[in-house]
Amino acid sequence: MLDPGSLALVLVLCTMLSVLSYWFGLLSASGAVASFMVGIIIGGLGSIGWLLTLIAFTFLGFFVTKYRFQAKKKLNVQEGTKGERTYRNVLANGLVPAAVAAISFVLGMQGSEIAGLAFISAVAVAAADTTASELGVLSPNTYLITTLEKVPPGTDGGISTAGTASCIAAAAVASLVGWLAIFRSSPLDPLIAVPIVMGVAGCMLDSVIGATAERSGKVTKLQNNMMTMAAGSALSVVLYLALA
Repeated sequence: MLDPGSLALVLVLCTMLSVLSYWFGLLSASGAVASFMVGIIIGGLGSIGWLLTLIAFTFLGFFVTKYRFQAKKKLNVQEGTKGERTYRNVLANGLVPAAVAAISFVLGMQGSEIAGLAFISAVAVAAADTTASELGVLSPNTYLITTLEKVPPGTDGGISTAGTASCIAAAAVASLVGWLAIFRSSPLDPLIAVPIVMGVAGCMLDSVIGATAERSGKVTKLQNNMMTMAAGSALSVVLYLALA
């Protein structure tokens, strides 16, 4: 459990992030409230490093969402009316990391290497998927991952060269930031490959589910996000135990 001083810092960071995000139109009012609550859980039950990792992902998401926003709007593939995200988006990307924090806290393992890897892996999946989606929709050459049929940008399950490259880059960046913020050790450790691989694999799984269950209406986009993040986090634990 964090000491009172650290908890106060968590409260300040979460408040600033939510207020500024709402002020600049990055989050709706409901999104700002949800962001505050998720941040408190992650920072309070995990650590400051966990919260900083989530904040870094949040800023990455905002950046790629706003990137060439007018072009996305012309294609009608933009997020919200001005790029803002609601509580649904926040919960879709924040519930799994919050669950990892809560479970780790209950088990008394929030400071362990395996818990840190599970958390980073969940964030890496979210970062890879968000970045691939926001940058991939700008590519005119988009193909359905299951059949390789050419489809319009923004189609559920569609992939592109730009989107795939962005997915890999985002998974690597998120893993590096998380590693430095949480473990504060050399990123040359071979274990950093675990969240990177999980980030890319989770993003690809998201596309497969998008092309099948999501397109048929069996799951929503946000449910897809949560399932793939949970899968990436759980598989990172399996990989860690297998490599130990």
